Amino acid sequence: MQRPTSIVVLTGAGISAESGVDTFRDKDGIWSKIDYRDVATPEGFARNPELVDDFYNQRRAGLADVAPNAAHVALARLERQFRGKFLLVTQNIDDLHERAGSQRLIHMHGELTKALCAHCRARNTWHGDMLRTSRCPSCLEVRQLRPDVVWFGEMPYLMDEIDEALASCDLFVSIGTSGNVYPAAGFVEQARHAGARTVELNLEPSEGYDLFEQAINGRATEIVPEFVEHILA
Repeated sequence: MQRPTSIVVLTGAGISAESGVDTFRDKDGIWSKIDYRDVATPEGFARNPELVDDFYNQRRAGLADVAPNAAHVALARLERQFRGKFLLVTQNIDDLHERAGSQRLIHMHGELTKALCAHCRARNTWHGDMLRTSRCPSCLEVRQLRPDVVWFGEMPYLMDEIDEALASCDLFVSIGTSGNVYPAAGFVEQARHAGARTVELNLEPSEGYDLFEQAINGRATEIVPEFVEHILA
């Protein structure tokens, strides 16, 4: 493989599943137990904000029980040691990439550990429970906070920056994604159009596996460190 000069990595639920983070779309995932329309849409939040707060409070509290795994650590190492341009884009709202040491990182679907204020639009770090009586740290208004998470029907964050990186990369790697959530599922085609080599690392083939030049199947904690080692060798 020719040595890349610009890498974009996309990660999905599969990379955090081995750390014990619940997935959303698997057969036994979160959306098989609760209707996403109740907790992951603006309409659901308007109907019952307390239910939405409780849902994300439980997930935020659960971060204390999980830790980055070898795949997260390997990607942080790749960022540190790779000589060219690098961008990690994650669909995950957990903080495991940051805790592993990743810095050139975009959370396209938002972050569990941040709050968004509907009044002043400020985003603030938030680690405890979020309640209807919680006060925005920036404008001090109450009843204005929501989880800083992109819900169904909302636009993912920093798409212009992601599109620019995809247009100039020469290696695109997708890790632990289902391949059926857009716009992320279309990143491989954008990268291919730009002439990039495309690789999928997944426990099993995704819905769009045939769009990749190379597919490697296995546990993320095994195949991601091996792949990173190969790039850096």
